[in-house]
Amino acid sequence: QVQLVESGGGSVQAGGSLRLSCVISRDTYRRYYLGWFRQGPGKDREGVAAIDPAGAPSYTDSVKGRFAISKDNDKNTLYLQMHDLKPEDTAMYYCAADPIRWGMGLIRTGLGPGGYWGQGTQVTVSS
Repeated sequence: QVQLVESGGGSVQAGGSLRLSCVISRDTYRRYYLGWFRQGPGKDREGVAAIDPAGAPSYTDSVKGRFAISKDNDKNTLYLQMHDLKPEDTAMYYCAADPIRWGMGLIRTGLGPGGYWGQGTQVTVSS
């Protein structure tokens, strides 16, 4: 059974930090390419960060230098460390697992057929 369970969202003031976690079922964690997406109010879902099996990260331009994606292979967990948060970062954040797309391809193209979403965790940044 495929499971992606996010946690760590919350409300912070601008300039604050949060760390999101996503616990993923073991087979999915090992076989799929992983990433984070977000969907802000009235906006389309967009790719934020992705990580390849070797741990190399990719980021959308708006979060470079502020966000860091990482993973813990012992815990089957994907993380998104977010610093210097801005009101425009306010969104529902989703963990994603794709069987084919990875890195910037996953970020730019989005989740493809056979991919899975988590249920999302809300991040709200106030000015």
